[in-house]
Amino acid sequence: MRMLHTSDWHLGRSFHRASMLGAQAGFISHLVETAREREADVVVVAGDVYDRAVPPLAAVELFDSALHQLAEAGIPTVMISGNHDSARRLGVGAGLIDRAGIHLRTSPAACGEPVVMADRHGDVAFYGLPYLEPALVKDVLGAERAGHEAVLRAAMDQVRADLAGRAPGTRSVVLAHAFVTGAAVSDSERDITVGGVAAVPLEVFDGVDYAALGHLHGCQTLTPRIRYAGSPLPYSFSEADHRKSMWLVDLDAEGEVSAERLDCPVPRPLARLRGALEELLADESLARHAESWVEVTLTDAMRPADPMARLQERFPHTLSLVFAPDRSEEEALDSYARRLSGRDDRQIAEDFVGHVRGGVGPDTAERALLHEALDAVRTADHLGEVHR
Repeated sequence: MRMLHTSDWHLGRSFHRASMLGAQAGFISHLVETAREREADVVVVAGDVYDRAVPPLAAVELFDSALHQLAEAGIPTVMISGNHDSARRLGVGAGLIDRAGIHLRTSPAACGEPVVMADRHGDVAFYGLPYLEPALVKDVLGAERAGHEAVLRAAMDQVRADLAGRAPGTRSVVLAHAFVTGAAVSDSERDITVGGVAAVPLEVFDGVDYAALGHLHGCQTLTPRIRYAGSPLPYSFSEADHRKSMWLVDLDAEGEVSAERLDCPVPRPLARLRGALEELLADESLARHAESWVEVTLTDAMRPADPMARLQERFPHTLSLVFAPDRSEEEALDSYARRLSGRDDRQIAEDFVGHVRGGVGPDTAERALLHEALDAVRTADHLGEVHR
């Protein structure tokens, strides 16, 4: 059985201010073409199809297009809901869509009810475990408590119980959307700690041949049988070093796993630049980032004038600007509150300017403006007292 394992499409999500719909449509076309060319028997999508519970219309239309492309290509697909999806909305029409070979698994109550497919070696049971919010599914699954590990264990108990009742030699695949201990995170995954400790141990998935995981955006192998596909596109600059890909997984007659990592198309490379503004603008070695999506961290002691506009002249796709002035260790550790002790309002205001500028205080014109503002406030306070 040959599977193409993907996850975390996040249809409708943008990358900072840049729309990703075109890149997402390109990925889906690439997915279908890859499944055809590599003769995949099934596509598995391990959650976070959408980026939000109520997705924008353009994202719904793109999902509809994906379903049609997969169905027209005759590629069976098993898909679960993730923590970004509304399970009930994603599951609307699931029974009818099943007839087209697209199997949506969004109900926690159905964790032990697999989609069964066959190859020349026999049956393979695909169990869809959607994202399980502990407080909402504890009773449905009969879990001992409302925690991520407890509800996932209860769901896997149902999987193993169903599998035990099937013909000997039946192979098994679990799709799950969870944070598994030992995996690496990035900045673009929504936290799932509500309801208990988020991480679950690897051994929760004991007893199945392959666990196709979703939720974390970095492609990674936890064991040969337990893998994250990662997101096919970047959704934060913390993913600058990611290689965006899918897993092509072969399950042999004995349930042994072999996997090949297949690259996804990249709309633009990501670059994270750090330094003083003038240095970044003059550095010839950075010319290679002219077409990249760029995040810049400026280390200037004083905030430069119009930094974003100047950066975009050289790096047109600069999307994120962070200020982190270089300071000595002593300056970084010095307490701002302690430095204010015993100072009057004018000194405090001037010190504040120096504090946020990394030690560079106001010039003569700025000092005069600060004093004028403080005098105006004191005058207004005095008039207010007189008229009370």
